Amino acid sequence: MTPPDPSHRGNRRSGVGAAFGDAAVYPARAAARAWRGRLETAADDVLAAPETARIIDRALAGPLPEELARSLVRQHVVERIVRELAESGELEVLLDKALASPETLELVDRVLASEAMRHALERAMSGPEVRAALASQSVGLMDPVVNGLRGAGKALDRRLSAPRSSAFGSVATRGVALFVDALAIAAVTFTAGAAVGLVASLAGGIRPQWLAGLLLGLGQVVVSLAYFTLFWSTAGQTPGMRLMGVRVRPARTDGRLTTGRALVRTVGLALAIIPCFLGFLPALFDRRCRALPDYLAGTVVVYDEPEG
Repeated sequence: MTPPDPSHRGNRRSGVGAAFGDAAVYPARAAARAWRGRLETAADDVLAAPETARIIDRALAGPLPEELARSLVRQHVVERIVRELAESGELEVLLDKALASPETLELVDRVLASEAMRHALERAMSGPEVRAALASQSVGLMDPVVNGLRGAGKALDRRLSAPRSSAFGSVATRGVALFVDALAIAAVTFTAGAAVGLVASLAGGIRPQWLAGLLLGLGQVVVSLAYFTLFWSTAGQTPGMRLMGVRVRPARTDGRLTTGRALVRTVGLALAIIPCFLGFLPALFDRRCRALPDYLAGTVVVYDEPEG
């Protein structure tokens, strides 16, 4: 006869023990299930009671919210939560979902199209800080161009001019300045002619055609005389001369030109241009780089910053 297996006997005992344990715990489980509904109902009743609402109102009206906020800041609770979300990758997922939601896109469109946003952008763009930044950027961008143009003009002047004339502007620098001034005069004449033409069109136009051309030519002459005479007698240099870093002054003094002398020099400029710019040839040989306008008006053209 085979003896009984000890392991089988132990399994039977453990099964019996588990059965007794379940039987002992069953009343507690049954009681918990029976009381759970009652506890939830009682908790809801307590939270919905007016006394509970008054207690919460008094707590929120006191220093509790501020103390809670200070405690959250002191304990770096928000930073810890954000750091944990970032490390787990949940923060990026939440941000992607928020940015990609239709509600967010609609909100952004409404904000950008709002009148308040338009006014805010206008105030920001018209502020003195923005204008100063744009001006500094423009000046910083143009400085290398202007300096390079002046340097090239001076170098070409030294090659073309007579010896010992390094302090005086010669044909290269003066030619570029004259070209810039001619563009400015053309722009002013075109604007004035367009305005006159618009006014004349309201009265039926200017007839005959040759009269319109004559008036346009006379207007250009008047603008040119006023342009050079005004700038030379007040600032000592035209915008083109300022760009190239040269100015005109009397040959014997360092003062400014009188209005009469500036007018004579303007007439001399026209006489130098008419015969194919031959009136500027003397500047190639004169030791002070004087051309026909300078001989007539008794002037010289000098650099604002002469080389040492």
